[in-house]
Amino acid sequence: MAPETFSHPAGPRSRGARALTVVARPCLESPRGDSARVGHPRAVPVIRALVLFLLLWPVAVAAQSPGWEELLAAAERASDRGQVADAERLYLDAVKQAEGFGESDLRLARSLGELGLFYRERGRSREAAPILHRALSVTETAVPPDDPRLVAPLNNAGAAWLQQGLAADAEPVFRRALAIAERKLGPDDLATGASLINLGAVYQARARYAEAEPLYRGALQIQEKALGPADPEVARTLSSLGALYREQGRYAEAMPFYQRALAIVERAVGPDHIRMALPLGGMAALYNAQGRYREAEPLYRRTLAIQERTLGPDHPALAVTLNDLGDLYRVQGRHVDAEPFLLRSIAIREARMGPRHPDVGITLGNLGLVYFEQRRYPQAEAAYKRALAILDPGPGKETPVVTESLNNLAELYRVQGRYAEAEPLYRRSLAIRERALGPEHPSVAASLNNLAALYHLQGRYVEAEPLYRRTLVILEKSVGSEHQRVGITLNNLAEVYRAEGRWGEAAAIYPRAITIVEQSLGPDHPTLASLLENYASVLRRARRDAEALEADERARDIRARHAQQNQRR
Repeated sequence: MAPETFSHPAGPRSRGARALTVVARPCLESPRGDSARVGHPRAVPVIRALVLFLLLWPVAVAAQSPGWEELLAAAERASDRGQVADAERLYLDAVKQAEGFGESDLRLARSLGELGLFYRERGRSREAAPILHRALSVTETAVPPDDPRLVAPLNNAGAAWLQQGLAADAEPVFRRALAIAERKLGPDDLATGASLINLGAVYQARARYAEAEPLYRGALQIQEKALGPADPEVARTLSSLGALYREQGRYAEAMPFYQRALAIVERAVGPDHIRMALPLGGMAALYNAQGRYREAEPLYRRTLAIQERTLGPDHPALAVTLNDLGDLYRVQGRHVDAEPFLLRSIAIREARMGPRHPDVGITLGNLGLVYFEQRRYPQAEAAYKRALAILDPGPGKETPVVTESLNNLAELYRVQGRYAEAEPLYRRSLAIRERALGPEHPSVAASLNNLAALYHLQGRYVEAEPLYRRTLVILEKSVGSEHQRVGITLNNLAEVYRAEGRWGEAAAIYPRAITIVEQSLGPDHPTLASLLENYASVLRRARRDAEALEADERARDIRARHAQQNQRR
């Protein structure tokens, strides 16, 4: 049996993803240490943002330039109405007028910040980043180096890096924002909590989960103290903790955070409010990861219904849920159902964000997976190559988001026996991840596993074995020894031993792999059935026929139960 690769769909995992807090859009009022208020969330592609408004700007500024402020207000209204071209023009006019005030004027910093956020919220991260960094530079010129007015532009600049997958660049920026907030605003200020969440998001992106958890928990304590334990913003941080645990395969620990978040939001704003989308989608992602597809589907559908009713039929937020629901159908083998959801997601993103937006490339990759699993290889290759054309900025400039498309195209070539074409793609994906994420990130482990699987299929067992072993070391350190991917990699290593006729060594590994997968995915997951079938094959070769029969029967029972549980209604 072929080794199992890690070919997960390219995100964004919207509601299941961490909630990045962005300190943004400061209002024109006097600085006060307790002046932060939490605003409504704004939809930001790839990383969903909770926007914390800091009232840290001098009142006197507003009266001096009513034309400039009117431009910003008009731009905001146009943006909210979806008049993107008008909004962009008005924001650019506001920046141009503010430049007349001088390069050290806070009005210019605010205008640049507004324009940068406008671009970022539409997924134009590469345009947003230099503008947000310029806003930071202007602010640094205008205020002392430890002024609390720097917290907002620092967080915005850090978020620009993180949205591009540049977590290493974002980390020192968020650290500085946190240091200023703690020192100048106090350890219990909401801006300090927001900065804790942002730094936690960096650690989570770099799989430094043990460091991320206390930051999220610290932010949660600040919010509960300042806002009360039943505030909807508390629910956002609870959802972030749920996602942190879900990514580590700590499903039992993730569940109560999502449940509490759902209860808070439903009590505060009702069951049909748009704020329900975050915890509902997070719970759906948790069920999906556990293979509990029948429980995940109604939650995704409820999320979609809330978004359609509240935001309209073509809002970019819908595209995320459509992507997630389409991928849910894919993993169930419901390809006919999956395809229209993914196509609709792509259509919305192309219309609202442009045909070369990174999220278009991401969903094209997921559509390619549908075609791949239907053995529609020409369509899959076309989708993967179009995704790469969108996501690949060229050698030396890549971010981790392109690696999913590289991996998927390599996987297509692998199953077609085009090994010479697959290997350089796997190797490039590995190199990008090592450079961008560090050598001990679980995504690096996924690339190592997939390259090992290629060698495995070519009979290059001596080369495959050390890659599987390195995969295990990284996974056990980053996500824990009981994570499902550890079990899968143990299976793959055992399959190398089986192919080499090392029956005793293979048989010794399978029980641990089976235990891990059963504990992490549940007793009815099809992956568990696959491992049991592999184990049975090894047991037969070792002349342990009674044990082999037992493993085979158990695998058949699992497949029968899983099919019954996930049959279409």
